[in-house]
Amino acid sequence: MKYIKTFVFTGALVIAFGFVAEANKIQKPSFSLTAQKTTPNQSLVENLTSSFLNKTPVQDFPPNLTLEEGKQIQAEFIQSLSPILGKPVGYKAGLTSQSAQTKFNVSHPLRGVLLAEMLLPNPAVVSPNFGAIPLVEGDLMVRVGSEDINTATTTTEVLASLDAVIPFIELPDLVYAENIPLNAPNLQAINVGARLGVMGHPIPLQPTPEWEEKLGKIQLIILDETGNQLAMGESNALLGHPLNVVLWLRDSLQAEGKSLHKGDLLSLGTITPLMPVNPGTTIRAQYLGLNSNEPVEISVKFQ
Repeated sequence: MKYIKTFVFTGALVIAFGFVAEANKIQKPSFSLTAQKTTPNQSLVENLTSSFLNKTPVQDFPPNLTLEEGKQIQAEFIQSLSPILGKPVGYKAGLTSQSAQTKFNVSHPLRGVLLAEMLLPNPAVVSPNFGAIPLVEGDLMVRVGSEDINTATTTTEVLASLDAVIPFIELPDLVYAENIPLNAPNLQAINVGARLGVMGHPIPLQPTPEWEEKLGKIQLIILDETGNQLAMGESNALLGHPLNVVLWLRDSLQAEGKSLHKGDLLSLGTITPLMPVNPGTTIRAQYLGLNSNEPVEISVKFQ
């Protein structure tokens, strides 16, 4: 891929298990959608949706949006995608590292919504052209096990309201052509880059100090098909601890009068740098620390 906006942002998502077998099951030929009702953003959202579904970069976008305007466009964008990609099944957090927030001039992460058919089972085979600006990153996901999460005040209480941790390779799409600045409002507008992701097998969580410590010390190594190391990161890159991201997602929803529900999947952000997608390659994500005996591995092949 000739063009990649260079930065690290944290991606991931949440999804009840409405999997599709391969990414190209959502790759439809040429779309042209009309918004369900007239809004000030109708033309903009129609153009954004068409570009997203046809996997062509957005060439024109309003300059100087506010973050709130980006959120409004995001909401309408998700509404336009849902008839094709399924209902919302969880959330993803982006910009969950201090360096990413500094680069995007924000003091907090951004929240995206993931739709049912965005998630793929492991191992996955995906077209290298799965998006307009396709990328890959190592991520981490958890699943809500109890609605007690909505009243949790500590990370220990948060852990008790989760029932699984899930290895996750996110396949984000930055959507915009090179002439469009990728700032926080624009990233918010495109649903924080949510496009696809590969989910590993859920690993049951226990509400113990040992698990809380383990979640904060996960090491993630990204390898290619030959075993060459491409990237490495640790789970403490996620707001210092993955459970802090869960708390932030919960709080950001409650600020809008929303809540989390049992079964929601929460993508907690990128642990490794964003990487370009190369045709004919395989990305392997090895998680050290989730299993005391051996690494947990998931993979995606681009062909």
